[in-house]
Amino acid sequence: MRAARLIAVCLALLAIVPGSGAASVARAAVPTGLHAFLLRADEPVVHSFSRTPAFAWNPVRGAIRYQFQLSTSSAFRENGIVYSATGLTTPVAAPATTLPWTNGNLYARVRAIFAKSGSAWSAPFSFDMSPPAAPAPLPLPAADSGMLRWTPVEGADAYEVWLIDIPKKEVVFTNVLDEREFYTFHRDAQWTGTVRWRIRALRIDSNPQDRANGLPAVGYGPWSPVYLSTNSAYTGGPITLLGTVSDVTSNGSPSSDAHQLMPGFLFTGDQAMDGTSAELFRVYVSTDAQCLNTVFVGAVVGGPAYAPRPYGPLPLPDSPATIPAARSAFFSNDGPEPQGYMFDGSKVSTTESMSAATPTTSVPSDADTNSSGSGAAQPTAPAQLTLTGDLGAPVDLWDTDWPNGGYYWTVVPVEAFSPGELTTSVSVPGSPVNATTIPVSSAFDYESGDTVLIGTTGNQEAATVTTVTATTLTLASALKFAHGPGEPVVRTGGNLQYRDLELPQDVCTAGRVLRFGKDSEPSLTSAGDLFASGLSSNGRLVAAHSTSRFYGNPLVSWTPAFGAYAYEVQWSKTRYPFKPEPDPQNANALGTLTFGTSVVLPLSPGTWYYRVRGFDFSLRSGSQQMTWSDPAKIVVAKPKFKIVPGK
Repeated sequence: MRAARLIAVCLALLAIVPGSGAASVARAAVPTGLHAFLLRADEPVVHSFSRTPAFAWNPVRGAIRYQFQLSTSSAFRENGIVYSATGLTTPVAAPATTLPWTNGNLYARVRAIFAKSGSAWSAPFSFDMSPPAAPAPLPLPAADSGMLRWTPVEGADAYEVWLIDIPKKEVVFTNVLDEREFYTFHRDAQWTGTVRWRIRALRIDSNPQDRANGLPAVGYGPWSPVYLSTNSAYTGGPITLLGTVSDVTSNGSPSSDAHQLMPGFLFTGDQAMDGTSAELFRVYVSTDAQCLNTVFVGAVVGGPAYAPRPYGPLPLPDSPATIPAARSAFFSNDGPEPQGYMFDGSKVSTTESMSAATPTTSVPSDADTNSSGSGAAQPTAPAQLTLTGDLGAPVDLWDTDWPNGGYYWTVVPVEAFSPGELTTSVSVPGSPVNATTIPVSSAFDYESGDTVLIGTTGNQEAATVTTVTATTLTLASALKFAHGPGEPVVRTGGNLQYRDLELPQDVCTAGRVLRFGKDSEPSLTSAGDLFASGLSSNGRLVAAHSTSRFYGNPLVSWTPAFGAYAYEVQWSKTRYPFKPEPDPQNANALGTLTFGTSVVLPLSPGTWYYRVRGFDFSLRSGSQQMTWSDPAKIVVAKPKFKIVPGK
């Protein structure tokens, strides 16, 4: 009897001991080890990130896929779900949506899906999305350069600079800002001596529709403390180029580093080669040393520095009468800039005044991504990215193979020119009463804003020109009199014209020219190891530190490239020639786009090569591709099977 009781007690204890029976099987099926990381799954576990991380967990035997969720609720209530993925075949996930800044209230969880059932959800992994620290000032080659410069922030898409004493806020896509508001039409140190400013990093709200609950994701980090920039009085003399600055400084020599961000341009002096002094300047950037093939035209500035801005140049005075007002105040608004002219009379099209760029939202078709190499069209790629807002003028420059390839830049002085008297005449058939256009024998040199006197004694009247063609003047108001052929049309005044005092090709030939390079690419490896994570062929979660072979779809990551808003990833079965393979998850397009810095590659068993490049949305529409990374090798192994006796 006593033996029977002992057997019963032992059976009862066995039923509740962890790891026994059906209950232990259910518990073992729940994924464990869920955590977030930026580059590799074997990084030390942290719980705070400034950009969207990737996720990994220990694989579950027998699972055919996984379901993964992100939420602002630890209970994962329906209205708290931010992101959900259901078709993950390996124990890794790469969300590509912007996550909101939070303090300890973002949670991730995962569960295994089997052929006929699903496991319970894993324990939640909690983490923060913390905005990056505000940028800090960076030194400049000259302490009184008329430029602001700050540390680039990894993952920042733009920066907002608050010029406190104007007050005015400027958004730029690089890490430099010229002080044009303080210098233009001001040479006295009381205007330029001290500049107080604050700054914060900005990010684009990428793919907001991917946040399942529509939770807003603020696009800015914290403001910095108040910084001071000091400048000494402006010095004259011949114009001398100093160099370019961004994340690096360059004096034009081949040993200088290439810029990863669009640089600012520094110079001294105010005199043209003939000794003429000026108070306004313009930067030209070309692809040739003769400065003929111009690819960037700077806005007019009054200081010894220029840095491109995407949202317009200064609204310079458009008549001589408004110059005194400009000398007595800061420029508190932006553009448009009045019409400019080169020294030879050609019109200047300022890059900052160009229309906003159109972002690349689908995998582009270009010669380098043609897998057949025959010139045949590749599949039309669907839009993968969603972006809202005005990206501003395309004020960046394309990557170069520095130091083999680069750009040449120079500065020319500019004058505010008031056009003098100019005469033409009414042509056939003349203009009737109430007409708003008048035909003329020649409208050469007439401009919008010109004031004219039309007619002779008895029918003479004043008018303002709004638009000009070769033989027609359009007027701001209707004519009060009829005017016949031959009657005079005399320009009595007009808008200020901002004219260069020298040709770029002349000053470049004379030696006033410097060179710089631009190059930016993401990194796929560190110390020879890939930034890659996934499932090993024996069923463990591994990273590239411990293996170069993965089973199933591996997750690859990369370091952010300065200036990149989005990334394209391609994979090929050969390193050279690199022939990108179709992406079955993207309508067989030759690659995939993401706002994130990681992606799961849909690879079959074999040896593969993959590469990544950024897209700079502040480049011109249709040509926003940046430099490809060097291809990296990754091996996807075949699964290993083991026969278990008695099963």
